[in-house]
Amino acid sequence: MTTPFGGMGRNSPGLPNLPTPPTGWPVGSFATYAEAQQAVDYLADNEFPVSDVTIVGVDLMLVERVIGRLTWGRVLGSGAASGVWMGLFVGALLAYFNNQAGALIIGLVAGVLFSVVFAALSYALTRGRRDFTSASQLVAGRYDVLSHPRNAERAKEMLAKLAMGPGGTGG
Repeated sequence: MTTPFGGMGRNSPGLPNLPTPPTGWPVGSFATYAEAQQAVDYLADNEFPVSDVTIVGVDLMLVERVIGRLTWGRVLGSGAASGVWMGLFVGALLAYFNNQAGALIIGLVAGVLFSVVFAALSYALTRGRRDFTSASQLVAGRYDVLSHPRNAERAKEMLAKLAMGPGGTGG
């Protein structure tokens, strides 16, 4: 499975190593990535050489969705939670190399304390300028499907049939 951000890996055969503009002729334009993906899947299901196809996000936007209010309790709780994992890891290493029973507890306590202090300092330095949590996502205004010129007309015809729906009656 691939993602819109290159999920197949950096060294996939036939892909450029440096960022390059897409090539090909437009064969379809879609409002969502899912629709563009469905169109390419349709082409693949109908024996189209999809290695000649590219999905291009046009009119890119960075969308930041606010998840909730950031409070001291949430900051310290999040710091403590991340410290638990780091502390357990460090404690496990100490216990393994020092062969001491209390090393796991020492690592856990040290990890939680360090993470809580670091989270508190980081939050205090913002001085209330960012009292919310959010998640960012890169989205496009539309998604164009491009095809190598040698197969572009065929792809257009196939996608027109897809748009017409079952039986070619338009939906």
